[in-house]
Amino acid sequence: MEKTFTAHREDRPGASWLARFRDGRDDAARWYLGDGVSDGPSSAECRTALSQHMPELVPHYDDLCGMVGDDDLAHRILSHYRPAAHRQGCSQAVWLGDEGPALIRNYDYPLTSITGRIELTAWGGRRVIGMVQRPWGGCLDGMNEDGLVASCTLGGIARRGQGFAIIQMLRYVLETCGSVPEAVAALCRLPAVQLHNVTVLDRWGDHATVFLGPRREPAVTRQMTCTNHQERILPASRSALRQRVLEEALADPAMSLETLAGRFFAPPLYSRKLSFTTAYTAVYRPASGRVDYLWPGHSWSQSFDRFEEGAYTHDYGELEA
Repeated sequence: MEKTFTAHREDRPGASWLARFRDGRDDAARWYLGDGVSDGPSSAECRTALSQHMPELVPHYDDLCGMVGDDDLAHRILSHYRPAAHRQGCSQAVWLGDEGPALIRNYDYPLTSITGRIELTAWGGRRVIGMVQRPWGGCLDGMNEDGLVASCTLGGIARRGQGFAIIQMLRYVLETCGSVPEAVAALCRLPAVQLHNVTVLDRWGDHATVFLGPRREPAVTRQMTCTNHQERILPASRSALRQRVLEEALADPAMSLETLAGRFFAPPLYSRKLSFTTAYTAVYRPASGRVDYLWPGHSWSQSFDRFEEGAYTHDYGELEA
């Protein structure tokens, strides 16, 4: 199986964004509605929620709604408010040794559902590099020019609540925050639609992992590894195993950033399952404003000083059912 990743400089959404949205509207609707969200909010409720929790994004949201025109479902989709619940994998770790600070992460998800678009944007003047996901610039992981990195993993069961998609929350943090304390404060006041963990790291090495989700209070931790659970997990679970592998790697006195990144290409961290494929590995280096997107045998570096537009197609071979 192959997947093409592309990189684009797009300061703000415009005609190109509108064309992409129209082409992918059906996919975006399936993401938002899932198997059928019978109790979904109205577009007015979506805008009200966005105004209450992320007012800085409202002008951009209104511009997008104006571009798509009189399309109520599109307005709901673009809000990222109360979408259907989804499952994903992912493993990530903070590195504070030589060549750090750095955040390394694997993103595990069905390849056919990943947008695969790397963007350099400047919506409100602050530049952001991120791996974005439909429908409107939501970030799976990213970094802003202040040296703040944010990355997410699923926090457990796909329980749905009254909140926003995590990709919108990460975008908001990267658009409005410049340090870990600011990011943590923002994350703790934003409602998440399902259980998620967010790791944030800044150029000074300050870091935190925040457990979020419906029907629970946010929990701020200093843990440097994160997989797909929160405080409680069965010791025999794959998520617990992946976290133990990362913790043991960080505890190894001979470990280097390069060697740690290599661990992300081996089981149990690296997945070749069709339903949860490791789509890419990212190594964020906030002090230098650089991110390396990695695949077995290939590296693609992007930075605020040198951003390269283009495309890369990776052949994952035959995946396991």
